[in-house]
This record gives sequence, C-alpha cells and structure tokens, in this order.
Amino acid sequence: MDEQKQPKKIEVLVGVLACLFLVVAVKLAISWRPHFDLNFNFALPKFSWASEEQKIASAPNVSAATTTVVEPIVPREKSTVKVVKGIYLTANSAASSKKIDEIIKLVDATELNAVVLDIKDYTGNILYDSKIPLVNELHTKRVVVKDYPAIIKKLHDHGIYVIARQTVFQDPVLAVAKPEWAIKAKSGGIWHDQKGLSWVDETRHEVWDYDVAIAREAADMGFDELNFDYVRFPTDGNMKNAVMPSSSARNEVMKNFYHYLSDKLKDKPVYLSLDFFGLIMEVHDGMDIGQRIESASDAVDYISPMMYPSHYAKGQMGFANPADHPGEIVNNGMKKGEPSFVDKRAVVRPWLQAFNLGAMYDATKIRAQIDAVEKYPNAGWLLWNASNRYTTAGLKIETK
Repeated sequence: MDEQKQPKKIEVLVGVLACLFLVVAVKLAISWRPHFDLNFNFALPKFSWASEEQKIASAPNVSAATTTVVEPIVPREKSTVKVVKGIYLTANSAASSKKIDEIIKLVDATELNAVVLDIKDYTGNILYDSKIPLVNELHTKRVVVKDYPAIIKKLHDHGIYVIARQTVFQDPVLAVAKPEWAIKAKSGGIWHDQKGLSWVDETRHEVWDYDVAIAREAADMGFDELNFDYVRFPTDGNMKNAVMPSSSARNEVMKNFYHYLSDKLKDKPVYLSLDFFGLIMEVHDGMDIGQRIESASDAVDYISPMMYPSHYAKGQMGFANPADHPGEIVNNGMKKGEPSFVDKRAVVRPWLQAFNLGAMYDATKIRAQIDAVEKYPNAGWLLWNASNRYTTAGLKIETK
C-alpha cells in the first residue's frame, strides 16, 4: 500500500511547489519596477517582502510627529516669486465663504495680491482636520476649516498668493497635552506668562518635530508659503521663575531652530518666513528672546518684523506717541535694518498696522507705512487687523 501511494504523493508535492512558484512569480512581477536615471543607467530595485507599514516603522529617524499622511493635491513647483501685498485672516474668516468672497473682491479691486491664513493660532490648536498621528493622539486640533485645499484653489484661481500662518512656541494646548515639553516654573509645575498662557520648551527637539510635521502637512495642502509666528522665548510674566537657558544661549537655540526648519522643509515647494518683533531692525542682541536677523537671514526666504507704530515705547525717536507717526517709525526701522539683509537669502517683508491702537488708523496712516517700506529693497508688506476688517483705505486701486 505505501509503495503504491508514493508516486501519488510526489505528484501532489510537485503541484504544491508549482503553486508556490506561481505566487512568488506574481509577487515579483507586481513589485518589480525598473528605474532609469537621466543618464540612462539601469537599476533594479531591491525586493522586500516587508509591508509598507513595516518599512515606515523601520525607517531611521521617523516619528509619529514627523510622518504625515496628507498627499499633495497635485505635483507642483514653487510659486513665482512676487512682491507680496497681503492681509491676515483668521481660520474663522477662512471658513466663511462670504468672507472669502469679500476678500477676493477687495483683492481684485486693489493692489493686494496675497492672504495669510491661520492653520495654528495662539491657542496652539491646529485649526483644520489634521491627519498627523500625534496630533490626533494628543487631541490638539479644533477643526474650524474643513477644506483648506478647496479654499486655496479658489484663491489661486483669482491669482492670490496664499500663506499659512503657524504659531510655534506659545502653545498652551501642547503644553497641557505634553507637560514634559512645557517651560517649567522654578517653583514647580508649568510656567505661565502674564496672560496665563503656557509655552513649550524651545530647546525640545520633540517640539520642533511636532511643528515641522504640521508645516509639511500644510505644504501638501497647497499653500505657497509657510509663515511661523511666536518663534522666540517668552517676554512677559514672572520671567525669573521660568526655567530657561541664558540670554546668549537663547540666541543659539533659535538660530538652530530656524535652520532646522529650513532643512526639514527644503523638499517642499513652499517659501518660508518668520515673524519677528519690529525692534529687531535696529537691535541686534536678541533682546533676551533669541530673535536676531543674523540668526535667520540665511535660513528662510522672508523675515517679517511686526513694525506696528503703536507697539513702540513712548520716546521712540523722541515721539511721545509713536502711533501718531507711522511713516517716521517704519522708515527708521527699514533704514536701520536694511544693511542686515544685504547678500542674504532672506528679504524683509514687514507687518504693518491696520488697526486702531494709539491712534485712529485711517487711509493716511496706513499709506504712510506702505510708502516708507517701499522706499527700500523689500519683498512687500502685510497688513494686520485681528478682526479682519479691511477696506480700500490706504490701498492703491487697481483693476485686475
């Protein structure tokens, strides 16, 4: 009996082996994709049975914070460089089709050609439906804008340059979700500033990677530029109780962060910009917050000093109320800061005051600031009004 069944077993074994060979052949056929470089060199890819999930998990230096799942809408190049003339909008404004239509109408009728949209604001909340694993794990998003890619496309259709604004180190939401990443108080617990807001530790690379992941996701949504705000150490509150490095060390920390952003985002088709205090145009010691033109001028494309005249101290240029002298204040800053941008990657593009504080900011005062900027080499200007109330006041009328 056993001898009679032996040939039968061999036939079965041969059949099984044939099936296995067929499976392997199909797998190879699907996975095998020859690659050619521009010099017509032929190379075979390395074959691996590992799943895509296993490959991602085993990749070096990849964390949940730095791996996003949003793919670009379409492959694209960087937008054409332009002299930007823009206005700021909150996420709530961006989410309102009525407001967006109003802004498009204003842009179409004036010299304006750009908008700045919040993707992460002073609360630390990510304001769109982020797919970043760590964001969802920590519950640090509050979805205000449901479809940024569609909004961006609509603005692009009208020739509008679109900038994503992302706050960084003032981040109360992340500080609560990850208290080990927060600035600590010497007296114990998390440190808070004068407004009761907590900040994350500027020296923590986990924080850097978290914000880089958000920036990369924003780039993939179609933004033309990524603008980073609160890229500094805090300035108010009980500073003596805050656990922070020395003043000179803060300068080095921020310099390293600016260059880290540049390195981690260099493969994305976007420009990079930083919001700085207005005084950096004339003070170059870092002001205890780590902000120096010299630290960032070779790391990013644009530096945007917040040159709001109302924010300068009494006595600036001898004025009892600097807000009453917008042209002189902005001109002084541009003149003193201009040499720091010579032969540098970065170009200056100031934030200007379009709100009432210290004085009524009418068309004359808004225009005085713009004219002062445009006397010097610059990449344009941005108008700030936290309530997003903009009119043609101070703007040149242009039919497009």
